[in-house]
Amino acid sequence: MDMIKVSANSRTSAVAGAIAGVVREHHRAEVQAIGAGAVNQAMKALVLATGYLKNDGIHVTCVPEFADVTIEDKVRTAIKLVIEPTADSNFSSLRFSSHVRSDLARAE
Repeated sequence: MDMIKVSANSRTSAVAGAIAGVVREHHRAEVQAIGAGAVNQAMKALVLATGYLKNDGIHVTCVPEFADVTIEDKVRTAIKLVIEPTADSNFSSLRFSSHVRSDLARAE
């Protein structure tokens, strides 16, 4: 499972879709953001992803962590969001939709 890296310019709906897809497939997702703008986009995407997953009967928790990341020989502090389903999540009733709900897409 790859880390989902978010920048200040990331589209929240795209990140939310990635989070939801990874949680559905791997039952865990990790999101990394460096800087205030990136953390803002990551948090908005997390809220959207929570809605996407809730529609499938999957309820998630998020645990934020600090992580040291080396970029161009400099150590930066990143926020890492660890997203996992709760025990009451229902993975047996997953349904896949080929469209994005318009009410959720407007939250960007």
